[in-house]
This record gives sequence, structure tokens and C-alpha cells, in this order.
Amino acid sequence: MEYTRLGNTGLDVSKLCLGCMSFGDASKGFHSGWLLNEEDSRHIIKKALDMGINFFDTANTYAQGTSEEYLGRALHDFAKRDEVIIATKVFFGDGHSDSPNTKGLSRKAIFNQVEASLKRLGTDYIDILYIHRWDYNTPIEETMAALNDLVRAGKVHYLGASAMYAWQFQKAQYVAEKNGWTKFSVMQNHYNMLYREDEREMIPFCKDSGVALVPYSPLAAGRVVRDWKADTARSQTDQVAQAKYDSTEDQDRAIVERVAELAGKKAVSRAQIALAWLWQKGIDSPIVGVTKEKYLDDFIGAFDVHLTEEEMAYLDDCYQPHRIVGAL
Repeated sequence: MEYTRLGNTGLDVSKLCLGCMSFGDASKGFHSGWLLNEEDSRHIIKKALDMGINFFDTANTYAQGTSEEYLGRALHDFAKRDEVIIATKVFFGDGHSDSPNTKGLSRKAIFNQVEASLKRLGTDYIDILYIHRWDYNTPIEETMAALNDLVRAGKVHYLGASAMYAWQFQKAQYVAEKNGWTKFSVMQNHYNMLYREDEREMIPFCKDSGVALVPYSPLAAGRVVRDWKADTARSQTDQVAQAKYDSTEDQDRAIVERVAELAGKKAVSRAQIALAWLWQKGIDSPIVGVTKEKYLDDFIGAFDVHLTEEEMAYLDDCYQPHRIVGAL
């Protein structure tokens, strides 16, 4: 495993982050067709730890909080708390109530959601707390003040943001800096070979200001690493991924074909090509979600793959602009 300093913080994280959206009680998940039960989740978490992964990403909304529960119990059994980095999120709520103030980024909602996440994770603190989306109904000053108070109280160590427009992220950073509050250190954005819209503003802003880049969906929900017409449980049931990628099938297929071609020439896997591409684009730690242990063995091989400038250009030049998805 290789490690990197997380942006302008003093935190060292593995250059692969294990995403935990595939873990949880299938009866409580909107993506139940490919959720792993607790026993199978534990095997993957243990495998990740044995490989040197120290960075784990979940959210209160994943399978109504059961992803956090599975992760918390596994890390308690297999690792020392001070050796792992746990990231979770607030905004959508845990799905147990539709009552007002149980979701969003008001002070009340944030505090309640964090307390519930701490309980489910079985820990006293969250290493990285992300705001899962931008809250159009709450002043950003209220949100940033609440997040700063959580950091000062020791319940959260670092702050991150996810899936928003660059102007929104810059506004939040400005509000924090103006008031002497904790700023965001991490951006978890939507970025992969098939979706590169953040190269216009978000990624340059983060690099310029020392904010770490920890993108979700680095393999485009598997579309980059398999034949376009291949059927999997996730491709058949993941409605979120279908909404993100199915409408751009014609233009994306050419990129997937080039990934396959280059992987064949270099005698490596398509996933290794895709991850190497991300690291060479300056990404710190892509979030990889897996449903089988063998995928982790595959991913680790990406550290031995180097793409030349010509190969990077060959993978890049088929890309065409996409409509914005994710930053809603």
C-alpha cells in the first residue's frame, strides 16, 4: 500500500479509500440488489486492513445507517481506533424519519445526525465529516458554525464537502476563513474517466488551495472496467448509476474501449488503468467500493502501472462535455 498526505492537513491516508455503500441491511437500502450482509462486509473490511488500507468512507444514509454499524463493529474487532481513518456524512439523514429537522445542514440536524453516527460507529470521534450535499434552505454561516463547534468539541477532526458547484465550495471556505472557523480540508467529488466536468473549476480550485481530492465513483460504477453490455447485479439495479451514465452511452463507449485496448497492451486490468489514470491526474485517494475481495487484489496492482503522456492523451481525447450530475 502507498500513502499520501491528505491535502494541507497532517493526516496520512492510504491512496485507496474503501467505500462502504455496498455494506448494509438489504431490507433498508434503496440499492438492495447488491448490498452485502454483515458477515460478507466484515471479510472485505478485514481484507482491506490486511492490505494496508487505513481509510474508510461511509454515510449515515447508507442502508439507513446499517453501513455505519457494520463498519464500526468490524473496525472495533480488527483494528486499533487510532490507526484508521473513518469518514462519514451528514445531510440526507438516516432514513428513520421524514419529520422536519431530521435532515439537511441546520445546526440541529447536524448535531443530531453526528450523535447518531457516533453511536452507530461505536466511536467517540469522526475523523472526517463530509456535508453530503449543499443545503439550499440553510444559511451557509449556520452550517459552518455548527461544523466548527463539532471540531472544537473533538467530535470531528477534519471537515469535507461533497457534490457541489465550485462557487458554493468557495463561498463556504470564505465564510469559514472570514470567521476564523475550521475550513474544509477534503473534497469528495464525482470524477472518473467518463465524467470530468470538475476539471473546469472544482479540481483546479482544490489544487490551488491545498484541498485533498477524494472522488467517489472512480470507476463510474464499474462501467469503465467491463464490457459495455456486460450485465451485473449492480448495473441492473443501481438506479443512481443508471441516471448518471446511461444517457451518455454513445460517447462514453469509445473511452471504455480504449481502456480495454490499453489494458490488453500493457497486460494489466482495466481497473488498474483507471486508477493509475486518476493518480496521474493528481487525485489523492479514490473511493473504491467492492462486493468481492478479489477486486481489492486487482486494485493494489494499479500502483505498478504508469501511463505515459501519450497514453494519457489517448484515454482523454474521446471525452465530450457532459451535463452536470451529482452537484445538485
